[in-house]
Amino acid sequence: MAAYEILIADDHPLFRSALQQALTLGLGDDVRLSEAASIAELEAQLTRTSDWDLVLLDLNMPGAYGFSGLVLLRGQYPQLPVVMISAQEDAAVVARSREFGASGFIPKSSSLETIQQAVRVVLDGDVWWPSNIDDVAHVSAEAKAASEGLASLTPQQFRVLTMVCDGLLNKQIAYELSVSEATIKAHVTAIFRKLGVRTRTQAALLLQQMGSIPSS
Repeated sequence: MAAYEILIADDHPLFRSALQQALTLGLGDDVRLSEAASIAELEAQLTRTSDWDLVLLDLNMPGAYGFSGLVLLRGQYPQLPVVMISAQEDAAVVARSREFGASGFIPKSSSLETIQQAVRVVLDGDVWWPSNIDDVAHVSAEAKAASEGLASLTPQQFRVLTMVCDGLLNKQIAYELSVSEATIKAHVTAIFRKLGVRTRTQAALLLQQMGSIPSS
């Protein structure tokens, strides 16, 4: 049987190493591991091959706002299981991960044994959630609509949106992505249409919703 292909997406080298160690010890020859330190690197890895069995995704990744990375993956690769990993471990974060389509949630404080168990469960086709998840916690209708709009974006449109959110002008985005300003204008128009917004500020606020955790 071929080894499981797992992609570890986290911007902290030490935690990526810890995950590598946990999974290598727990799964041995049954797993092949790759790494990504940003959403851009994650996209590059995912487009390189379609053989991935699981993505372990840090909640706070460079190039994304909170859950927007998860929403992007669920939109682009609906068949690929994604397990969220985060130091933010309260029930609202776990519940949002579930609502936005993750197959599990691993707190960064977990033991090696817990990490190994969670990954095995998801690789077997099931889901894995910490025991503290609040079953009544739910995502607002606004956040759900925002996530559906984000999920419809292409990776390039998502990249443009994050740059808009960072306050860059079309000219600056065009320079960063090595495309024409007209191309960026077309992307922005398509992004606004998909998100149901009319201004850059509204688009930025919608994306930032994905980074905020409700207190109740």
